[in-house]
Amino acid sequence: MNKILKDFIVRYKTMQGFYAPYVPGWDTHGLPIEQALTKKGVDRKKMSTAEFREKCKEFALEQIELQKKDFRRLGVRGDFNDPYITLKPEYEAAQIRIFGEMADKGLIYKGKKPVYWSPSSESSLAEAEIEYHDKRSASIYVAFNVKDDKGVVDADAKFIIWTTTPWTIPSNVAITVHPELKYGQYNVNGEKYIIAEALSDAVAEALDWDKASIKLEKEYTGKELEYVVAQHPFLDRESLVINGDHVTTDAGTGCVHTAPGHGEDDYIVGQKYELPVISPIDDKGVFTEEGGQFEGMFYDKANKAVTDLLTEKGALLKLDFITHSYPHDWRTKKPVIFRATPQWFASISKVRQDILDAIENTNFKVNWGKTRIYNMVRDRGEWVISRQRVWGVPLPVFYAENGEIIMTKETVNHVADLFAEHGSNIWFEREAKDLLPEGFTHPGSPNGTFTKETDIMDVWFDSGSSHRGVLETRPELSFPADMYLEGSDQYRGWFNSSITTSVATRGVSPYKFLLSHGFVMDGEGKKMSKSLGNVIVPDQVVKQKGADIARLWVSSTDYLADVRISDEILKQTSDVYRKIRNTLRFMLGNINDFNPDTDSIPESELLEVDRYLLNRLREFTASTINNYEKL
Repeated sequence: MNKILKDFIVRYKTMQGFYAPYVPGWDTHGLPIEQALTKKGVDRKKMSTAEFREKCKEFALEQIELQKKDFRRLGVRGDFNDPYITLKPEYEAAQIRIFGEMADKGLIYKGKKPVYWSPSSESSLAEAEIEYHDKRSASIYVAFNVKDDKGVVDADAKFIIWTTTPWTIPSNVAITVHPELKYGQYNVNGEKYIIAEALSDAVAEALDWDKASIKLEKEYTGKELEYVVAQHPFLDRESLVINGDHVTTDAGTGCVHTAPGHGEDDYIVGQKYELPVISPIDDKGVFTEEGGQFEGMFYDKANKAVTDLLTEKGALLKLDFITHSYPHDWRTKKPVIFRATPQWFASISKVRQDILDAIENTNFKVNWGKTRIYNMVRDRGEWVISRQRVWGVPLPVFYAENGEIIMTKETVNHVADLFAEHGSNIWFEREAKDLLPEGFTHPGSPNGTFTKETDIMDVWFDSGSSHRGVLETRPELSFPADMYLEGSDQYRGWFNSSITTSVATRGVSPYKFLLSHGFVMDGEGKKMSKSLGNVIVPDQVVKQKGADIARLWVSSTDYLADVRISDEILKQTSDVYRKIRNTLRFMLGNINDFNPDTDSIPESELLEVDRYLLNRLREFTASTINNYEKL
């Protein structure tokens, strides 16, 4: 549907007298290609990184040729002999230059923060690579004994926290309360528990407390509880009570288990209190030596071990299970975690308002499209642009002997020049010193030794660089584009990354008009799936019914929303097509020997019915053009 819609627009503009070239393009980097090669039996461990990347490149180019044939069968007209491909040296060089310009403006930095981490992919993920699915998780209520009451709470009181990630309890360093919420110390059968008053009824019900035995002994504000010290339930570690505005009364106890190594809000509030960032999980999601007795356990399997230990220590008040919406890796469909690791980031906070202003100056087909991308930019965190994989564009960063980061205009531009001439594989074929400008020195490397970054860039940085790698480099195109058109999932993807890099480097949106379409569902409105047996392959439609049927079906749908397709729908489309075709054949047959030079009659001499029909034709033509303009 996507390619046909684009073809409609390009052909219409061409017929209206515009020069409207269509340059098809392919994003060619990323994990799916690595996984495809692994499935084909390619053993990455038996070859160098550069050799494996060459195989990735070969595979990607093979897929492009197959897809070119499919698009041509659909009747799509474009420059298929010279498409843009993100693995081409000139494109990679343009991407590196965007990175360099953002770095010059202080928009690129390295930090250890909790990010979405996919154990199944063994890499960090950006928000655009996250999708939500239902997941069954443990739901636990845990008591933290007071260690230092600070003269505020009773020395024998306990804070109750609630979490659905028991495996993060070993990383707990604090309990966060909202400074303005009211908290109560409740006596329940001789035990003293501190929770938010607004959640007391819900907690009592969850923990099966007899309401007749509950007594409110003391009241505090969250601000008054700040700096009270609790004891970790099974580690020799304190858990500081701190304040945070992210605490709500939507669920839980109002006392939030805080592990800066495994949560964005936790990390942010933890920085304020200079809390340690503990994250004893490796790339595969397995506990490291820092995890103590949980070492070697997969994080999800450790949930039971943690709850068993909490039970043994008398700290587990309730264990239950809930099904809730949880982030998953969009490629592997496996759950992800928050994990603190050293990563490279593109600052969103420094350019957020500029991006929002650019969105305001962009035209949209539908208002909800503008609202959607505006809210996404407004609410998104910093952009994690590093990936711990090999098939992608390397981050052009070097390190001195003392560990200092080297990322200057000179070094980045030199790398861009090398990529333009040799391609990015040169990064993996040469030593660091051979990738730096000739004669380069740095005070942090008195011996002249350097190392290079091993991470690659997020594929959304690849696609988000197309305005530079395509619009600004091809003479038949111009910046900004008149229109970007993709599926509605690209509000968080290509639309988002493109406007971010463009505003950061050019100060304007890379597109004047933004248009999105829905997804193709089966005849009952369900998502297509091989397991459900409801997949309709475009290539089969073209082979069995012809490209015109596919194109007519697209033209008859309300593409702004999800659209349905089935054998029955295609049969109905075929019936309509036959009527149109037969009518045109009849008309062409009747004017087969018509010669305008000798057979034309002035309109004033035509019969009234003929003039009427010509007028209807003009009205129809005007209406058609008007509707195309509204497309």
